[in-house]
Amino acid sequence: MLTSVTGFLFPNEKITPGIVFGILSMVLLALAIVARYPLHLAGGRRRTYVVTAMISLYLKVFVAIVQSFEKVPALHALAPTQKEAPFFVTQLVVMAAFIWATIVTGRRFHIRQEVVPMRSRAA
Repeated sequence: MLTSVTGFLFPNEKITPGIVFGILSMVLLALAIVARYPLHLAGGRRRTYVVTAMISLYLKVFVAIVQSFEKVPALHALAPTQKEAPFFVTQLVVMAAFIWATIVTGRRFHIRQEVVPMRSRAA
């Protein structure tokens, strides 16, 4: 959440896609925080937490990739307008990885149960 909030401290004259993604990311993180803390991941809130947190992270990575293709000379040479195949393939591979990770995490995420030690037979 802090990353998204601090991003709004930089001066901007217009609304950019990065700002829109930042706002969307903060809304998703707010949902994840509510699912995690006040609702204690009860019931379906575990999946809500995983999905909203992962989508929020994906949005940050998406913007990082866009900025990398804009500012890193080698990447900019591969896709100067960001409409070329290397940019599209990179975004597609990253999106597929996030979809896979979200599905796997959503299925496997469980709250740890407290382990109650068994009483000793000698006692």
